[in-house]
Amino acid sequence: MAGSKPIGLAWRSNTLFIVSTVGIGLFTDLFLYGLVVPILPFILRDRVSLPEDQIQTYVSALLAAYAGASVLFSPPAGVIADKTPSRQAPFLVGLVALLAATLMLFLGQSIPVLILARVLQGVSGAVVWTIGLALLLDTVGPANLGKTVGSIFGFISIGELAAPVLGGVVYKKAGYPGVFGIGFAILAIDFIMRLLLIEKKTAAKWKQQDDGTENDTNRQDDGTATGEDGDDNEEEPLLRKKEEDNYKVPDGQSKVVRSFPILYVLKDPRLLVALLLAFNQATLLATYDATIPTEAEELFGFDSLKSGLLFIALGLPYLLLGPVAGWLVDRYGPKPAAVLGFGYLVPVLILLRLARPGGTPEIVLFCALLSLCGLGLAVIGSPSIVEASYVVSQYDNANPEFFGEQGPYAQLYGINSMVFSFGLTVGPLISGLLRDRIGYGNMNAVVAGLCLITTVLSVIYVGGKPNFLRRK
Repeated sequence: MAGSKPIGLAWRSNTLFIVSTVGIGLFTDLFLYGLVVPILPFILRDRVSLPEDQIQTYVSALLAAYAGASVLFSPPAGVIADKTPSRQAPFLVGLVALLAATLMLFLGQSIPVLILARVLQGVSGAVVWTIGLALLLDTVGPANLGKTVGSIFGFISIGELAAPVLGGVVYKKAGYPGVFGIGFAILAIDFIMRLLLIEKKTAAKWKQQDDGTENDTNRQDDGTATGEDGDDNEEEPLLRKKEEDNYKVPDGQSKVVRSFPILYVLKDPRLLVALLLAFNQATLLATYDATIPTEAEELFGFDSLKSGLLFIALGLPYLLLGPVAGWLVDRYGPKPAAVLGFGYLVPVLILLRLARPGGTPEIVLFCALLSLCGLGLAVIGSPSIVEASYVVSQYDNANPEFFGEQGPYAQLYGINSMVFSFGLTVGPLISGLLRDRIGYGNMNAVVAGLCLITTVLSVIYVGGKPNFLRRK
């Protein structure tokens, strides 16, 4: 490689630093999203001078602009990332879009400017989730992906849950400058970390230059992502060859599939179910976000601050148990976590109907039930990403020339981000409609039914078909 060796190469390419940078990037995206949401009505009233009866409509439009942009731009972000030699460059571009969006929200005084700002926020979210997860896989490999994702999701969930409360409190005390000052401070930290980051494959090239050795840093090992022990025996080469044949891509694929090769892998039911897990996880998170504040107000007369504090009961188990659940996924595969996690949530969601109006005992009961839900969210946080990554790695390793040097992993995470964003979009709409029509308890029963269906599909497909189905 030409040029001098980068200063601080060892720590800038260190696994912990890269994982922390991705975690801060995802945290920034969700934190700024949540920070701005509580003050959107005030921006529309104070700056745009909208009539009171139009504010809710435009708030909904601004929320939809973010979600729509994230859904639409996630797949293209994946294609671009897989075709560029570095993950860092598009990762930085995503942050520039977020900075522009934040400035426009801070200074904008018209509906078109605010909508453009929310679209840019959505584009940034698509990029950071797509590139960030691909960078994680490049860094830790499939065997450690579960506990890494579990740790990061636990961390960023705190930002997602705390940001709306913090945004409302800071706006009340310090106005718009206080709210956006927090946003710009976090953006500055995020920018510095992304700028300093050096990818593992880049660091490996410098190490090769120093050592005079060669090493393939792009191809992913399919190792232990589904809990396989990897022991060698005489039959293993034949078994591997037979399994590899199942993932071979036939010649003669269309131009569209060759340009966007993840489309071929989407035929695999295991990948489709893995994406369903991501959709249901997002739907659950959005359902809690949309219904807990309104239910707390109706049951206990809580204001926005007290309702926000209820999310601590939901988020704390997620934060503490996410890494443990992720480690178990790495150790035993995604099937046990998917089956037990979604299966566990079925009765817990049904039990939420026990919440009743009242004082401290009723509030404690509601918090306890939310904590039980948080435990389930921790368990289901990792299986989707780990299962999807494993399935795609099988196709990638069997067809390296078809998927290219970097593989289709960013494309996969682009699709995953699209599905997750779609879940975040439809979750509040469906749950809000059901709550208004059939009540909070029955709404949760419907969501429990969705979890039950997901449990059955996880038994059949996640981690491969069970032995009793293979014999048929």
